[in-house]
Amino acid sequence: MADAIRLARACSAANIRGMARNRKRTPLQIVLILVVSLIAYAGKQWGGFGEASPDAGGSASTATSTTESRSKTDTPADRIEAIIRDGRSGEIMQASGTVAKTLPDDNDGSRHQRFIVRLASGSTLLVAHNIDLAKRVPVEEGDSVQFRGQYETNDRGGVIHWTHHDPGGRRPGGWVLHGGRNYQ
Repeated sequence: MADAIRLARACSAANIRGMARNRKRTPLQIVLILVVSLIAYAGKQWGGFGEASPDAGGSASTATSTTESRSKTDTPADRIEAIIRDGRSGEIMQASGTVAKTLPDDNDGSRHQRFIVRLASGSTLLVAHNIDLAKRVPVEEGDSVQFRGQYETNDRGGVIHWTHHDPGGRRPGGWVLHGGRNYQ
């Protein structure tokens, strides 16, 4: 990620210096500059590259987020707790925990499977998994799950939604990993 930004800045700086000497640029050079700049911008906006869903082998990390203001002493779990404590809605987070309770589906509008996950810290989050876009996750109380989705604050700790692919392809998708199977 940082490499892409440095490359974009270097290309921009080189082009500014080069334009002072030679104002003519080929269309290919202009397109290349724009593509590199867009890649750097997109990487910064979406929290980096390599955020794909885990494989069925469970290679997802325990807890991460796209928060930019990370100190070197923060652990991923500390960042998740900070997002919850500060009520930072809209953050993409990835975490794992134990299913504390399964709830009835929410059938208003798009159908959502609902279950509460208790993180290692003791915090709880409601996972609202869209079952119109992804398969139902066969969870039961006490099961371990990993998930990636968008956090929204509420008075009970928060909700994780967008735990599915984006049918419009406009943003990185989320997922729920349970029993070695990825539901997205």
